[in-house]
Amino acid sequence: MAFGGLTGTAGAAEPNLVRNAGFESGLGGWTCSAGSGTVVSSPVHGGAAALKATPAGSDHAKCSQTVTVRPNSAYQLSAWVQGSYVYLGASGTGTTDVSTWTPGTSGWQQLRTSFTTGPTTTSVTVHTHGWYGQSAYHVDDVLLTGPGDPGEPDPEPEAPAAPGGLAVAATTATSVTLNWNAVTGATGYHVYRNGQKALSVQGTSATVTGLTASTSYEFRVSAVNGAGESAKSAPVTATTGRDSGGNPGTGVPKHAVTGYWQNFDNGARVQKLREVQDQYDIIAVSFADSTANTGEITFNLDPALGYSSVQEFKNDIAAKQAAGKKVIISVGGEKGNVIVNDSASATRFADSAHRLMREYGFDGVDIDLEHGINSTYLTQALRSLSAKAGPSMVLTMAPQTIDMQSTSTEYFKLALNVKDILTVVNMQYYNSGSMLGCDGKVYSQGSVDFLTALACIQLEGGLDPSQVGLGTPASTRGAGSGYVDPSVVNAALDCLARGTNCGSFKPARTYPGIRGAMTWSTNWDAANGNRWSNAVGPHVHALP
Repeated sequence: MAFGGLTGTAGAAEPNLVRNAGFESGLGGWTCSAGSGTVVSSPVHGGAAALKATPAGSDHAKCSQTVTVRPNSAYQLSAWVQGSYVYLGASGTGTTDVSTWTPGTSGWQQLRTSFTTGPTTTSVTVHTHGWYGQSAYHVDDVLLTGPGDPGEPDPEPEAPAAPGGLAVAATTATSVTLNWNAVTGATGYHVYRNGQKALSVQGTSATVTGLTASTSYEFRVSAVNGAGESAKSAPVTATTGRDSGGNPGTGVPKHAVTGYWQNFDNGARVQKLREVQDQYDIIAVSFADSTANTGEITFNLDPALGYSSVQEFKNDIAAKQAAGKKVIISVGGEKGNVIVNDSASATRFADSAHRLMREYGFDGVDIDLEHGINSTYLTQALRSLSAKAGPSMVLTMAPQTIDMQSTSTEYFKLALNVKDILTVVNMQYYNSGSMLGCDGKVYSQGSVDFLTALACIQLEGGLDPSQVGLGTPASTRGAGSGYVDPSVVNAALDCLARGTNCGSFKPARTYPGIRGAMTWSTNWDAANGNRWSNAVGPHVHALP
């Protein structure tokens, strides 16, 4: 029956025109921009798989499928989504293209829209996408109903083949990093150590931690999906390194407090370096300056700090080091834009950073680049710098929350690439929107759960607990948003290290080796009566 020229109307009994609507066959039938999409086994709305797509830079993680339709026909489109700023729409309709969205949800929410095709339209593109600067989103059970000839029905999923290409990528005294080839149709992988399942991951790499130094282990990997588990891969054997008695950055305490010291006056307490509070174990001098040569950095002491000479500043660095502190040069910040995007700029970065370490006596570098990084060439730069500076070099990082939502982001890849020389990652848990925790739920900044659930991503994503710290502002004026009382920082550290004082999120295991905490900045801390360092410092140093 037709009305007004329409050849039919959508009905609930009509078949789904979308192929692989529940992503049970991986990304089959779907195309995701910039490699932003993957299939995960949790969270899911139905079945055993769902889409996870992660916006990055200028790409908003659009995943689409072209579907055959009929002209002059009405269609209903829906999907179950989870995350912040998730969109569902259809384009190429021949009439008015449609889109609907949700600002955010912590659980599954169904988005619905409808459209009518034009007189010559025979196909439309259904799509989902997130939004710039937001965290990953999830989609499941996409449904398009209306007149048409559905494609071949989705095949029943079969258990995937065994992974190939298993290899040892890196070892430390307590960990082994493995890589393997992707398996078609797999939604995840199990990693086995000496015949026992050690962990499960979604990607094609994993770091097994908690190992004994100078010990050989056998590893195998299996692939899994909704139909079951594959046979295990051929084994590889890895031997952990010798215990050197410490982590990268010799002399850093087991539990350490990092503070950024401002080489400028922005209304916070102006400090000379010797005035930095004693609770800080690592002092990050903020910031290095870029030069006209891409990748090259230099340092210019701000006259507003009142130093009589550069030598006086160097003497302050030496005095802090004599007191057992580490003083490093931070690269980046909100306004810093140092670019390392090829081999030449990587060489310039390493050479110039090493010159600063020798000239001023800095113990290492901090990477606080907030305008995008290239993990390949920055890895090259940092490894070159480490080779010049030696094993005592302190290497820290301060990524934003969006940078560490997934091991596929450039910052996370950088951290894993240089794990053997990395001291600590102090992610900035501030100036952030809502983000996903390691359990797939959305958490808002300013709570214990935000700190613990996001730290869990790093702790379970391959970093050693000693390489994870919690970064928060020292006062409400220290950041645009995200300030929490120091007691919240201490509660989050207790939750992660001891399993106590947790909020609604409680990690599946504890991480007593967690490194500690960081703040922006020692100057804002001083302006606030040293409230942050007086509360958090002793608590960090008393961790197990």
